[in-house]
This record gives sequence, C-alpha cells and structure tokens, in this order.
Amino acid sequence: MLVLVAPGQGAQTPGFLTPWLELPGAADRIGMWSDAIGLDLAHYGTQADADAIRDTAVAQPLLVAAGLLSAAALGDITGDLAPDAVAGHSVGEITAAAFAGVLDDTAALALVRKRGLAMAEAAAITETGMSALLGGDPETTVPHLEKLGLTPANVNGAGQIVAAGTLEQLAALEQDKPEGVRRVVPLKVAGAFHTHHMAPAVDALAKAAESLTPAEPEVTYVSNKDGRTVATGAEVLSRLVGQVANPVRWDLCMETFKELGVTALVEVCPGGTLTGLAKRALPGVKTLALKTPDDLDAARELIAEAATSAADAVGA
Repeated sequence: MLVLVAPGQGAQTPGFLTPWLELPGAADRIGMWSDAIGLDLAHYGTQADADAIRDTAVAQPLLVAAGLLSAAALGDITGDLAPDAVAGHSVGEITAAAFAGVLDDTAALALVRKRGLAMAEAAAITETGMSALLGGDPETTVPHLEKLGLTPANVNGAGQIVAAGTLEQLAALEQDKPEGVRRVVPLKVAGAFHTHHMAPAVDALAKAAESLTPAEPEVTYVSNKDGRTVATGAEVLSRLVGQVANPVRWDLCMETFKELGVTALVEVCPGGTLTGLAKRALPGVKTLALKTPDDLDAARELIAEAATSAADAVGA
C-alpha cells in the first residue's frame, strides 16, 4: 500500500528547483504556472536566496509547484503509478488535493497563491514565528507551551512538536524548555501558522474557495486536521480553508497510514522532512524522498514494488 505525501513550508532551500527544470517540458510547465498566478516560480526556485523564499507569499506556491512537478516526473499518478492514499503537511495539503484529483493543477496553484498572500498579510500584523521541539512527551510539552502562551501548531509524532507564537514567547521557550526536550530549533517560516494569528487569512481563503468547484477524491485523502480520511471534494476544500488557523496533526495522519496498511511512502520534492518522521514512527515502512531527479528511478521501483505487493495480497 503506497502513500504519496507532500511537505510543508520550511522544506524549501535556495536553488532546489534547478535540476527539475532540466527535465523535458518542466520549464514550460513552470512558466505556464508562473503566468497563471503572477509569480516567477523559476526565479524563486533557482536564483533567489533563503530570505526571499522564506516569504510566505513565495514559499507556499513554490512548494506546491515543486510537488506537482516532481510527481508528474514520476509518471501518470492517476494511472499505473496511482498511490493508494495521499496526504500533505500544512500547505502540502493543497498539493495532495491535486494528487487526489480534487483540484486541477492550475486551481491548486491559484488557491495556494491566495493562501500565501493572505497568510503573509496576517503574519505582518504581529511578529511571530515557529520552533520545532525535539524530544519530550506531548503530555508534558503541550501544557508547558500553553503556559507560555504558545500553540502546539504541528504535532508531528516521532518525538516532534512545533510551537508557534510571538517572537517574545518563542524566546521565553528557549530559556524554559519543557522537560525532556533536547533542542528548540527555529523554523524557516515567517509567521505563527496554524494558530489564532492566522484567523484573518481564513476569511480571505474562504472567499477564494467560493469560485472553485472541487471534484470527488479519486484516491484516499487523509486530512491533517485529525488524521481522518475525507470522502468528498467539498469537505476537502472546507478543511483546506480552516486548516490555516488550526493545528496540523501529522501524528494522527501516520496513525491512519498504519491502519490502512501502508508498506511504502514517497515524499515529493522537496522531500526529506516527512520521510524522516515516517522512519521513526512507521518502522518497517519503506520510504523515499524526492530531492532531485536522480531519485526518480528509485521511487518508481518502490512504487512498482508496492503495487506488486498489494496485488499479491489481493490474490492470496
């Protein structure tokens, strides 16, 4: 059973899109998407520095475009390479919605462009940020964060929680770590996403969603709101809107993957974060992160292996 997953903001690095644009047709596709949303994706994915791609309004469409481009390079993900389930972390849920056929590529990019702009505007109201806590127990960590006025914005499983709040609150966390937490690592994001600080963006995104007509999911769609599978396109879209101001429960997504019988997990470009979590939380599951086109052949082999295993299980 294969799960295809898409990473969230903070996974981007300067120049990460460069090798992908060397693939046949890739530059044309990125150019078309850039024209459609009014953002030069090729420039930001190949030439811009870390500060430029940290901008929420840039990072989010760049990540979705990279996920769509790398998945397309794998082959026909609605045909022979179709995953059994899809999911995304934070903005990666929009990428996953496109994988599931709920939104077409252009609609997904138009939505994420508006999402990024709205969240950047909300983030400008107050100086906020996010930090990852490595180690510790959620039962101890969450109350400690709340005591400091912080929100456990991402509960990622595998011993990782991401705190979000004002810069002053995050500075206090550095000096007063929860019991068992080894490190507090500031993330490359420009706001306290998935918290009440993003409430203004929810209204803007809801208006943007009104013009969309979502299709029904063609594969199992796992929502990071609560780890549940979502059966209708309308519900997927509704969750995409509300998600910007609600915590990401990736731990519950991984629990659902386990219940569904996952045997393989492929993370689209810029992969690495979610496969790292899966290696710790889903022992025995084969994982692969698409970082460069050099990873495509191995990913295809893993996908083919998962398909064969599933067919054998059905025939047994």
